[in-house]
Amino acid sequence: MSAYLDGLKMLARRDLSERQVRQRLVRKGHEQDAIDDAIAQLREEHAIDDARVAQTIARTAATAKHRGKLRVRQEIERAGIGRDTAARAVDDVFETIDNDALIEASLQKRLRGRSTIADDKEFQRLYRYLTAQGFEDDRIMKALTARHRR
Repeated sequence: MSAYLDGLKMLARRDLSERQVRQRLVRKGHEQDAIDDAIAQLREEHAIDDARVAQTIARTAATAKHRGKLRVRQEIERAGIGRDTAARAVDDVFETIDNDALIEASLQKRLRGRSTIADDKEFQRLYRYLTAQGFEDDRIMKALTARHRR
């Protein structure tokens, strides 16, 4: 089967970045020239669009997974999308999202319905979790301090 058809089948199932398609075609054993031709044709047909993929990743990570800007940008860059495209996608998506509400949703998920943080150990654990989710330190401290029982 041609690299183009394999690429098209991959993209029919899921939006992928150019780098992801390239990597998968290499794993399937296609020659580099055939991969380059296939990628060029897929790009020309707008089947591959890194900006669209970046937007999709950003929207899903922020709204469904409750992740912060930093983590979302890392996920986009891990998909092989350039820093500028990733930054634009993150800025576009987070323009319409309330960051504090996003942190609250992520925090609520971890607290499992409780409204307060039990002790300093849990405070620290939640801080590490929210940092790993890509939220900014000042927003994390504000959210955690508001729920910390002293």
